[in-house]
Amino acid sequence: MRRLKNVFIMVLILVLTACASLSPSYEQPQVSITSFTLAPESTGLAPQFNIGLRVVNPNRNALPLVGMSYSVEVEGNRILTGAEPNLPRIEGYGTADIVIKASPDLFGSARLLNQLLTGQRDQLNYLFKAKLDVGTLMPYINIEQKGSFGVGTTRN
Repeated sequence: MRRLKNVFIMVLILVLTACASLSPSYEQPQVSITSFTLAPESTGLAPQFNIGLRVVNPNRNALPLVGMSYSVEVEGNRILTGAEPNLPRIEGYGTADIVIKASPDLFGSARLLNQLLTGQRDQLNYLFKAKLDVGTLMPYINIEQKGSFGVGTTRN
């Protein structure tokens, strides 16, 4: 029984040491949208979109991405959602360009269209949310990127 207690204490010390070795200077990876296009293989009523992302790892340790889920909101309406299981490992101080596929959210898109038809706007606000999975021993990395884009209206 005493031996089991000693083994348990040693395992606990190892776990605490491993957690303590996680650097307090860890910086969250940066994700930026680099492109947004209609996927060529889109057919039917539900088109697919290709979203180009650039992921920057500002840390010395590699970022072993397992997968990610994401959404895009425009004016508070979720218009695109998706998940990607096949992501590259990003070396320390490295950068990777990733293309993900997203599907439209019918109800969110309809609400946005209704808002656009009932009022004129020159700018629309967007919010890109992503949850990066870096493995079972690390917590998810949540990323949010806010911005706005112009609605190209021409007047005669």
